[in-house]
Amino acid sequence: MSLTFTTVIGLEIHVQLNTRTKLFCGCSTDYIGATPNTNICPLCTGQPGTLPVLNERAVELGVRAGLALGCTINRVTRFDRKNYFYPDLPKAYQISEFYVPLAEKGEVTVTDDDGRPYKVGITRLHLEEDAGKLVHGASDGRIVGSTQSFVDYNRSSVPLAEIVSEPDITSPRMAKEYVATLRQMVRYLGVSDGDMEKGSMRVDANISLKVSDGRWGNRVEVKNMNSLRALERALEFEIRRQGAILSDGGEIHQETRNWDDSAGETSSSRSKEESNDYRYFTEPDLPPLVLSDSYVEDIERDLPELPWDKKARYERDFDLPQDDISVLTEQKDLAEYFEACVEAGASPARASNWIRTEVLRVLNEKGGHISEFSLSPTALVELLRMVEGKKLSTTAAKEVFDAMISREISLKEAIDACGVTAGNLSGDGLTSLIRSVLEANGDVVDVIRSGDDKKDKKRKFLQGQVMKEARGQADPREVAKILDIELPR
Repeated sequence: MSLTFTTVIGLEIHVQLNTRTKLFCGCSTDYIGATPNTNICPLCTGQPGTLPVLNERAVELGVRAGLALGCTINRVTRFDRKNYFYPDLPKAYQISEFYVPLAEKGEVTVTDDDGRPYKVGITRLHLEEDAGKLVHGASDGRIVGSTQSFVDYNRSSVPLAEIVSEPDITSPRMAKEYVATLRQMVRYLGVSDGDMEKGSMRVDANISLKVSDGRWGNRVEVKNMNSLRALERALEFEIRRQGAILSDGGEIHQETRNWDDSAGETSSSRSKEESNDYRYFTEPDLPPLVLSDSYVEDIERDLPELPWDKKARYERDFDLPQDDISVLTEQKDLAEYFEACVEAGASPARASNWIRTEVLRVLNEKGGHISEFSLSPTALVELLRMVEGKKLSTTAAKEVFDAMISREISLKEAIDACGVTAGNLSGDGLTSLIRSVLEANGDVVDVIRSGDDKKDKKRKFLQGQVMKEARGQADPREVAKILDIELPR
């Protein structure tokens, strides 16, 4: 009898909170690109006699995220010491919430592998400080051997919110969607930039397999996945690796493994610790964290519309395809730009089409963000009104659009600069243009007038040339009528 496996996945996501200073001191959190060990002080380097002071902004952001996840916000909690030795942890312990987290018992809705809504439980969201960073090699950047390592404490004590899921996730695809949903949420809330490549959002995956013969594989933790694709690939690899071992009657060792994205495989790092290995005890230098009902209620009232609520509203109010809605709501600022266009008078369908194609094309080409886009929603809607009123063809409008952006000029100036006539080209003007096209393509005209079998194809070619010269500002039916006159069969 062939064995089958059920995948069980739980995720731990560390989200760097969007604060200017660290969790327990006034040092800057801006460590990306900073000279090593410049944003540090006696406290975040673990000097004796220093006392931590909790960052209120970090607490506020943690509560925001917890509320958005539907969690219960605990009104009284305390920080604890998580004891372990590692060179980038100067105190030999990490200050974290363990016994009572800031928030617990929430949920996130994703889709299962059959496309149906599926709820993933949130066990807890707690605050903790980050560790420093080990740099292997020489201090000037030369790699001189594996025996030399340097420690950069700029990241030490940067505030994190750790979001721990229930082991409800059943596939790598679902894990990827879950992380993408949380990343979108923290960005909407302003809690974090959620940049996985820069380490602002780090994912640890716990995965085990249940075998159809009743056996369970031990839980394995996978680290070092800095993109959604890497997460999915790492879990797919672990399912294959663990499945092969269990199929041969072997045992899965409970351990931590690192993902190597270039090799496409995981490798053993260390045996997996349990909570009692960290010898947790209450942090004696910090008083209890007490939150009033009014404090939590004020934060809840200030929450923005969440991405899943926005998607539901777009589907209900704007009647847009799901693909359009997904693109428009991916970034909060992009959704606001779209809504400003609709409010200014554009139809939702046309505004969506232009934003998805032309606006995002320009942003991708320039590597910019919608907040830096030079064309205001009002200016874009002014252009779209000319398209809807048939004063500009879509072809001509795209040319005008590019001119407005590249030259940073008004709609009228762009129309003049492009040599486009506002309104359909017709009558004597269109006849004159058609005659010039025929004159420039005399060989094609001769083929048509000779009665060649290819005359219909050549005629369509001429009609296309006319529309091109007219920048789409001609009625195809009128073009066909004038060609009937100019090119008698």
